[in-house]
Amino acid sequence: MKNFLAHTEEIRQEMLKEISGASLEDLFSQIPVKFKDFAIANPLSELETQRQVKALARKNKTEYSSFLGGGVYNKFIPACVSYVAQRFEFLTAYTPYQPEISQGTLQVIYEYQTMISRLTGMDIANASMYDGGSACAEAVLMAHRIARGKKNKALISNRLNPEYKEVIKTYCWAQNIQLEWFEELPEDVSEYCAVLVQYPDYFGEISEIIKPDTTLIVCANLAALAVIKPPVEADIVVGDIQPLGISMSFGGPHAGYMACKETFMRQMPGRLVGRTLDADGKQAFTLTIQTREQHIKREKATSNICSNQSLIALSATLYLSLLGEKGFREANVISANLAHALSRMLNGKGIRTLNKNFFNEFVIEVADADTHLKKLKEAGILGGIKLDDRRVLVCTTEINTEEEIVNYIEAI
Repeated sequence: MKNFLAHTEEIRQEMLKEISGASLEDLFSQIPVKFKDFAIANPLSELETQRQVKALARKNKTEYSSFLGGGVYNKFIPACVSYVAQRFEFLTAYTPYQPEISQGTLQVIYEYQTMISRLTGMDIANASMYDGGSACAEAVLMAHRIARGKKNKALISNRLNPEYKEVIKTYCWAQNIQLEWFEELPEDVSEYCAVLVQYPDYFGEISEIIKPDTTLIVCANLAALAVIKPPVEADIVVGDIQPLGISMSFGGPHAGYMACKETFMRQMPGRLVGRTLDADGKQAFTLTIQTREQHIKREKATSNICSNQSLIALSATLYLSLLGEKGFREANVISANLAHALSRMLNGKGIRTLNKNFFNEFVIEVADADTHLKKLKEAGILGGIKLDDRRVLVCTTEINTEEEIVNYIEAI
């Protein structure tokens, strides 16, 4: 889309004639009179407008040390990621509809799928989902299909990201799947089509994964899987790929991932890219197992998901390729070490950490959450996410420094 389109008087009149308008003023005649009562200043030139907007922007305080997490993380992103991802050959959010002539894009998606499979310990991954929340919801629907509709209830951990909970509610309401929430997993889960847990959970706690007698869905933080054991006990692993070098961007757009055991491959929604040989015996890539309703009979389709987040999946692939296995682990070990150092120092100040085991996020108990966070903000620190009047969720990443940790302690 262009920022400026020049219209001649002839073009304006042609457009007005098409919509039966006598003048440009006619276009605004339907606006209620009350909107005309605003005290709007005199018009400015483009140069004057730019100056005024920049002056307003300078009032924003942006140089904060961030200890925010809760599903969106402040990660270091090598400059090369955006440079390559923004090349015109890649600049689209969609999987190509004519896949055979887009071998480069398909190869990138194939490499992305391979990386996700290796990180999660699963057999296969799809070409990506819209975001972490929709990936969780689609996984519940997938588990319902695996149960062939014989089990119409799903059991979801109360310690799941609250935003993901809301998405799951919406999806399952439309499919008439009953949802139940748990703190402690009951022994008998045979009546449920799925059990969904988060690893580490929303509060940063790392709990042992126990395979129940039904389909197990694990929503996993991919950054954590560089350090802790992958959830190989799961049948389906989902989550958000934002920790893989995707900008926070005020909460999105990000992308989801989905991986599963090969047994359930044909129940997976969305698209998968496969590798094969062409007629000349050369390596080739193509879309395969397209189980959406545009490709097969609607009643046999696994989802109406129309595409995937190819551009963001590309960025994640570039990020992992640039860091490599060793660099990816090292970055996340730094994140974990900083979190544990901050936790110890807070404990030394009489602020208790409520977690037993955590990666880079943990919950602290303070006298008053609002006062705690206000003090930190006044010192230029975003100190965490308020959970309730006394609990705050704190997070560190490799972006943070030891100096920022010390500043956090001094500010309280």
